[in-house]
Amino acid sequence: MARSAILNVMVRAAEKAARRINRDFGEVENLQVSRKGPGDFVTIADRRAEETIRDELEWARPGWSFLMEESGEIEGRDTTRRWIIDPIDGTTNFLHGIPHFAISIAAEEQGRITAGIILNPVTGDLFTAERGSGAFYNDRRMRVAQRKKLVDCVAATGVPHLGRGDHGAYLHDISRVMREVAGVRRFGSAALDLAYLAAGRFDVFFEDGLAPWDVAAGILMVREAGGFVSDRDGRQEMFSTGSIVAGNEDVHGQLLAILKEARKRHHLTAPGTAGDEGSQS
Repeated sequence: MARSAILNVMVRAAEKAARRINRDFGEVENLQVSRKGPGDFVTIADRRAEETIRDELEWARPGWSFLMEESGEIEGRDTTRRWIIDPIDGTTNFLHGIPHFAISIAAEEQGRITAGIILNPVTGDLFTAERGSGAFYNDRRMRVAQRKKLVDCVAATGVPHLGRGDHGAYLHDISRVMREVAGVRRFGSAALDLAYLAAGRFDVFFEDGLAPWDVAAGILMVREAGGFVSDRDGRQEMFSTGSIVAGNEDVHGQLLAILKEARKRHHLTAPGTAGDEGSQS
């Protein structure tokens, strides 16, 4: 597959960072680790990878802005174009020696994601997409799975952990979803979950509490593979709400309905609501 100039730039930056990440992954037990919040680790490898990617992209496209997990938002001369970068999506997996994490880079122009890549440094799995040109896995075109009913589907999700997310609400979500699908998987990298969905490995995906750098490249990938992506209210506000629901046209709608019902039940049974048996009227 002949890649465009911008995809070549992104792949080159990711592959350069991947070489450094793999060296650090080989010595994961010796990494100096700091905490920026409960269960949310930042490593030296994270920062070095981000610096490598930024340097490469800045050299190739001077003046573009950046939105990055570690360094935040950096405004360039061109505020209409920016790179959205997660140097290691799945940091906890990385720190525990689990080879399931990814570099995620997206190009955003005029508020629209125009190109994205997701690379697992350990396996070399490379997922790419460009607006209007399709999505590819190691240069082979990807299409979302075409299962029509949730009962036949494997769902991927993210589970809120220590200090993050509404655990009670999520338990309602997962309890309801488990009754409707063939299986549920939680692998620990939203970027790879979306790439796998685009490749037809997963059928649906849902998660809350996500940042733009977690999902920007993956959103484009799913769409270019023929899938549908929205927030849990069915709107296109994924960056602001932090929620995402994805699948093909049929199962995406079915999953939205199930999640809406699950959240309604959670609100009815939450402490202090009319549906809570222990509350006072």
